[in-house]
Amino acid sequence: MKWRDLKEQIEEGENIHVEFKRHFTTPEKIAKEMLAFANTKGGNLIFGVDDDREVVGVDSEKSESEMIIDAAENYCEPPLKYSLEYIELYQKEVVVVHIPESDNKPHRLQDYEKDFDINKAVVMVRVNDKSVQASKEMVRILRAQTAELALKKYTIGPVEKMVFEYLAKNERISVKELSSLVNISERRASRTLVKMVRANLLLIHTKDNGEEFFTAAA
Repeated sequence: MKWRDLKEQIEEGENIHVEFKRHFTTPEKIAKEMLAFANTKGGNLIFGVDDDREVVGVDSEKSESEMIIDAAENYCEPPLKYSLEYIELYQKEVVVVHIPESDNKPHRLQDYEKDFDINKAVVMVRVNDKSVQASKEMVRILRAQTAELALKKYTIGPVEKMVFEYLAKNERISVKELSSLVNISERRASRTLVKMVRANLLLIHTKDNGEEFFTAAA
């Protein structure tokens, strides 16, 4: 990355592709930010920049790069692809970690479990300018996308019809709303909405607080 590109990203502020960090914290916290980029659309984690876009620089390239490597390779499962850059801006050193969008989603915080447990796994995604924990619905969709499990032949049943009727009058629907509307368990409501996303009938959206809702696909 050229310093001009870095300067432009800083001026634009944090967004779905960019996160600023004034200081290095713990490998686990760094790993969560990196996981969110890998599980979404990729992006840059920039160390040495405050939330208000002030460039403060980093203290030690070596210790900071060691922490980033530790976070990516030991706190993420499976380990992430990433690259490091050290760029001087305003006579201060800035560390840029580039994390590409993964083709092996979902990555989770290392839990040392042999198999993926959706009830325990900590999976992060990027929502606007925040990294939030993904819901079970989002995790299922990420896993299906990686496995290319799109539902090309999907039968519309009574529950699906109720979803479409509800969305004809309302902009969105949640798992709890569908569960109450049709009088089914939240687990069944969740699986129904996930299948409708996989069949390209619905779109899933995540709020800043991590809650999910669904809208009709365009």
